[in-house]
Amino acid sequence: MAKKLFPNKQLPLRWKITLLSFGLIVAVIFTSGVILIENFSLTLENELGSRALAVARTVAQIEEIQNHVGKPTGENIIQPIAEKIRLATNVEYIVVMDMERTRYSHPLRDRIGQQFEGGDEGPALADHEYISRALGIMGPSVRAFVPIKVDEGTRQSGVVVVGILTPTISRLLGNIRSHLYISLLLGLVVGLAGSIFLADNIKRTMHNMEPAEMARLLEERNSVFHSIGEGIIAIDREMNITVMNDEAKRITGINDDFEGRPVLEVIPDSQLRRTVETGLAEYNQERVINNTTILVSRIPIVVNDEIVGAVATFKDKSALHTLAEELTGVKKFIEALRVQNHEHANKLHTIAGLVQLKRYDEAIDYIFDVTTEQEELTLLLTKNVRDYSVAGLLLGKYSRAKELKIEMEIDARTHLDELPPQLDSSAAVIIIGNLLENAMEAVAGLPQERRKIQILLRNLPEHFLIRVKDSGTGIPKEIIDDIFKHGFTTKNNPNRGVGLALVQRYVTNAQGQIQVDSCVDKYTTVEIKIPHERRS
Repeated sequence: MAKKLFPNKQLPLRWKITLLSFGLIVAVIFTSGVILIENFSLTLENELGSRALAVARTVAQIEEIQNHVGKPTGENIIQPIAEKIRLATNVEYIVVMDMERTRYSHPLRDRIGQQFEGGDEGPALADHEYISRALGIMGPSVRAFVPIKVDEGTRQSGVVVVGILTPTISRLLGNIRSHLYISLLLGLVVGLAGSIFLADNIKRTMHNMEPAEMARLLEERNSVFHSIGEGIIAIDREMNITVMNDEAKRITGINDDFEGRPVLEVIPDSQLRRTVETGLAEYNQERVINNTTILVSRIPIVVNDEIVGAVATFKDKSALHTLAEELTGVKKFIEALRVQNHEHANKLHTIAGLVQLKRYDEAIDYIFDVTTEQEELTLLLTKNVRDYSVAGLLLGKYSRAKELKIEMEIDARTHLDELPPQLDSSAAVIIIGNLLENAMEAVAGLPQERRKIQILLRNLPEHFLIRVKDSGTGIPKEIIDDIFKHGFTTKNNPNRGVGLALVQRYVTNAQGQIQVDSCVDKYTTVEIKIPHERRS
């Protein structure tokens, strides 16, 4: 196909808007002018007709005219009177005729005595007065017909016809030409300036982009939205959905049309409405939607310092579970190895000291005690706890407790085959780890015989049980309801008060329950139950 020498180039939007609006203004001005002149012409004709009718009535009431119309030589009396009135009233002509249509007056004297041939005088000869429009030899005119009555108005003897020429459209335009030109010019200048201002304003509103550029940008945006691995949902000020990409549809399980629908109709428990109302952003909030655990961030959309909507970005945590579990398990095992390395170094120093003191029996007994304890712990964890992240956590915390001279007991009934589907390994590690840390802090500083904590993990038929008990100072009843609030702490450290808040968040997301039983200066027991199946 041959290449065009002059490729088509679209007219810029600014000029399109300017030409369109200016063309409309020209059309409106022209149409308005035509209508105005027509109305003015019609009004002028009506006014002239009323004036002609008044003159005709006056003439018809003059006695000399009434007495001499239809009489021989009556024109000698009637013509001077009619001409005098015609000149005084500035009408074009006054014609008095009898019932035989014979003229008795006329501006042209040679027409006196001739027959009236207007063609519209019939009703006037039948005793009717009216106004008629006609085109005569002098041009278009408006004529008034008034019957002449005699014998006290009982008999008609003739008709008075008064005519006034009406100006043509060209004549009207000629009379107002200068004013018309000024008005049209002013209107066109104002229209052109307004069109340019309107076009510039619209172009600035569109960020100086052409329609083709906006269409391409929209297509690019849609492609980017749908290619992103995170779900995106945006709403407007009226809480209606404006954007939802493919990943968001997959996670929420929505396959039908969504645009323009209220977000609460599509996602009944959506928090985007709160974001629009408060204008506060929220980041990395964990929640469950369509039986899928997601990590969501909600951000208000602000244009010119005004909140016009909100957008939520979220991702499916299930894709990250495997990696998170591996990283968490590795981290916990590294911590456990570090603690065990330190602990074994201390044990080796103890054995070496006993050997140097030649207390061989005590050294052998000590070796057997240490070996038995380690074997029992390892056997319990490898046999009963199948989740290696949780097992690594317990091993690390056990070694940590020994460093702090805290007696940590892992209940022999501990048994964990698998976690509930709504509780992943990373969440379980966070829950158990924070509970154990709080228990160790509760007994720290107490006499050696009271430094005891106990943990039990069990897969029961209906739920997964986590129970952590310490023999610490206990929790006063008046603050038990506050310990899970974010930032609440009894310690003089502003960075504390986060662990138990995280525990409550993860337990709530898994639809679990937390129970706290505490006695001041005696013990504290925290029991968590997480159902094996998510409740709808």
